Amino acid sequence: MSPPSAIDVESATDTQAAAFIERLSINGVPARRKKASAMSTAIATYASSEMFKGPHQGKPKARRWDHILTKEAHSRMGSSLKAASQLIKTPGLISLGGGLPSSTVFPFENLSVKVPNPPHFSEPETRDSGVVVQSGKHDATEGKSLYDIHIAFNYGQATGSIQLLRFVTEHTEIVHHPPYQDWECTLTVGSTSSFEIALRMLTNRGDYMMTEEYSFCSALETATPLGVKPLGIKMDDEGLLPSDMDHVLTNWSPSNRNGAPKPHLLYTVPTGQNPTGATQSRKRRQELYEVAKKHDVYIIEDEPYYFLQMQPYTGPSAPDVPPPSSHEEFLDALTPSLLSMDTDGRVMRLDSFSKVMAPGLRTGWITASAQIIERFIRHSEVSTQFPSGVSQLVLYKLLEDTWGHSGYMDWLIWMRMEYTRKRDNIVTACERFFPREVASWKRTEAGMFHCVKVEWRKHALAREGKGLLEVEERIWRQGVEMGVLTAKGSWFRAEQDGGEDMFFRTTFAAAGEEDVREAMRRFGECLRVEFGLDGRDEERDGG
Repeated sequence: MSPPSAIDVESATDTQAAAFIERLSINGVPARRKKASAMSTAIATYASSEMFKGPHQGKPKARRWDHILTKEAHSRMGSSLKAASQLIKTPGLISLGGGLPSSTVFPFENLSVKVPNPPHFSEPETRDSGVVVQSGKHDATEGKSLYDIHIAFNYGQATGSIQLLRFVTEHTEIVHHPPYQDWECTLTVGSTSSFEIALRMLTNRGDYMMTEEYSFCSALETATPLGVKPLGIKMDDEGLLPSDMDHVLTNWSPSNRNGAPKPHLLYTVPTGQNPTGATQSRKRRQELYEVAKKHDVYIIEDEPYYFLQMQPYTGPSAPDVPPPSSHEEFLDALTPSLLSMDTDGRVMRLDSFSKVMAPGLRTGWITASAQIIERFIRHSEVSTQFPSGVSQLVLYKLLEDTWGHSGYMDWLIWMRMEYTRKRDNIVTACERFFPREVASWKRTEAGMFHCVKVEWRKHALAREGKGLLEVEERIWRQGVEMGVLTAKGSWFRAEQDGGEDMFFRTTFAAAGEEDVREAMRRFGECLRVEFGLDGRDEERDGG
């Protein structure tokens, strides 16, 4: 993953034109809502982010993307029945047009969940002092809430419920403040589905999709059956290299790629990248965006780990860096997103509740220009239809009726500190147990993954002429025999015939701290055995 020579790319400056527009703050949400129209509580009511966004004077409009939308995307007409639902809120209208079942036959009268009471977020604290939030079947009709079982458990719009869409639109504006006018959000059933829809909208069979040279294997496995070929862009410790992307695009020759056109799509995980754990700096993201503008590349920004950015690592004997003292300090500590730099509307950002709440909710959202969102919704209407109403109701009762934006931000700060502690534990274990003669690692700044690079050419098999994959398999299987399961770096190659470095991906998210330390001890011993090193099981502190 050695970098090519750097290129001179100026930082984006278009965002300065819109900088005078005040960013929405958490405290500003109630005042904005007071000025808005009353929210409809009809079943499957029409919803759009435009209902909830702030003023956008001075911001540019997004570019049109007709030239990259596929024939499939252009031809989608959407659902006639869902389009007609926009009339449901008409006063006095009796709807006999939709095939909606009556909630009187739903076998659910009440839903209750126990959730943390901010700032007491830990599992023991929730058990002792958590609050039970409830939703009845007719809470909206009875004036108790804007969302209930009667609404959520019936059919819905592909945008998701108006109630939850308002929250994620406000959240997106608070965190990212997109610098163009016509951005919108739509809820999804998660980022995997969103990515598959995006590929069908933006790529044809035979197209290349640029991504990191080591990339999320599920994304690669989604693209391949669609006839989309992953093209690995070189990386360094900060992730994808804009200079290499520029080099590839500048020198693209269809004749050398079986007639394939110049790539126009980039899929990237900028924060806590899977599998490497790399995080792109602000400067790196600005450079990447400028290269995308230069070559008219559309960007899919997949950010499941964005809020798992961590405090600096201080070492086992130094005091921890204290948590952010305010919501503003927390937001300022986050590396700016590509969406926050996007003046063209050339970024589709994928967000998910999977890593910051629970993956079983299967609920997320995307943010993109109105044109792209409209085409995405047309696809969703006849495929996924809408996110689970059960999940939406649970999220609404937690985020809106219980925590609000302030409580959710407190939760995200707590998550930051939890993952910092988990990261510190695995790094300390590596420093204690790993033989530095053959192993190295970079302290992860975000996400769930910690990669260990191995100097495979020092292995006996390599000296006998064996290749990287054979040595990697030998080390991996030795680890399994010694009681630790890791993920081989080769599983994540964008292009299977590339790669000179060997690494093993580990995750510190799920296992307990003691188990992580023991797993790292076992893997350190595995490396000593495989490389014939002395001092097996010897700890760095002399233990």
